[in-house]
Amino acid sequence: MARITLRQLLDHAAERQYGVPAFNINNMEQVLAIMAAAREVDAPVILQASRGARSYANDIMLAAMVDAAERIYPEIPICLHLDHGNEEATCATALQHGFTSVMMDGSLEADGKTAADYDYNLAITRRVVDMAHWVGASVEGELGVLGSLEHGGGEQEDGHGVEGALDQAQLLTDPDQAVDFVNRTKVDALAIAMGTSHGAYKFSRRPDGAILAMNIVREIHARLPDTHLVMHGSSSVPQELQEIFNEFGGAMPQTWGVPVEEIQAGIRHGVRKVNIDTDCRLAMAAQFRKVAQQNRSEFDPRKFLKPAMDAMKALCRERYEAFGTAGNASRIKVLPLAEMARRYRNGSLDPQIGASVQAAQ
Repeated sequence: MARITLRQLLDHAAERQYGVPAFNINNMEQVLAIMAAAREVDAPVILQASRGARSYANDIMLAAMVDAAERIYPEIPICLHLDHGNEEATCATALQHGFTSVMMDGSLEADGKTAADYDYNLAITRRVVDMAHWVGASVEGELGVLGSLEHGGGEQEDGHGVEGALDQAQLLTDPDQAVDFVNRTKVDALAIAMGTSHGAYKFSRRPDGAILAMNIVREIHARLPDTHLVMHGSSSVPQELQEIFNEFGGAMPQTWGVPVEEIQAGIRHGVRKVNIDTDCRLAMAAQFRKVAQQNRSEFDPRKFLKPAMDAMKALCRERYEAFGTAGNASRIKVLPLAEMARRYRNGSLDPQIGASVQAAQ
């Protein structure tokens, strides 16, 4: 099955009321774990790479790994998505290397650290939309700055994340402004800010409405029922993974992520894409520590990587099942980029939901 655009995949998810986890990738083992889990449960896949991942693995290697995944798992539609693009050039080079979707994060300036104003975000996101839609690719925008409502700041991940303290107006997406932003940029998906952040240390306690503002999701969905919403920083940081990590020599302080049931509530209110990275890293790293401590003479990297892949595969499968993604890969008839470009040009993709969906009969 060919690569799918984010727009077509999320249109299908909206039609069938499910969400899709977007797993960050850096290496072959992560790709294989994600794809193996998807095959087991018949789930479509979003593989996403950050600027840090592109620097670490090289665009040519990333593209080749996804090419290989398509050949190994031909029955699974794969969206290759750029996570947190910081400027037009970053998005353009991703498209040149086979990405079918890009995120233009105009909530921050090009340095990836400074909060941007609304006009800057609007203008740069619209330029990227025009560029991507011309070739049939999708665009995710972001409105509001990803960060903690507890301490008013963000967390750096792969060199991306706001520096300094922000007020709640910056850390929470304004629903009325979201309407203007979507209408004027024509983004295919909108990442919203409601208290989640990058990394493992999202919350100092199990989150409630004071620090995880799920009401923002509901309010934006009420105003933009046909817009695909995205939750960033949505790893759940499972307690059992923290315990394994610490049991075998780790020193992770007690922390809380985004509960799966809150994500499921978000899916019921328009969330279609859910970004997950920390959980995958933690699942693998816990196994690295376990092997290193239980087999202190071991030096074969495969003996570390195989249990790490198995742990990550189990995590991915859990998310596919919890978000309702399972069972949908075989229902999708993938449209080529040229057809998506034609539909953008003739306006048949507005409104967002429905026009690009072709379910296999």
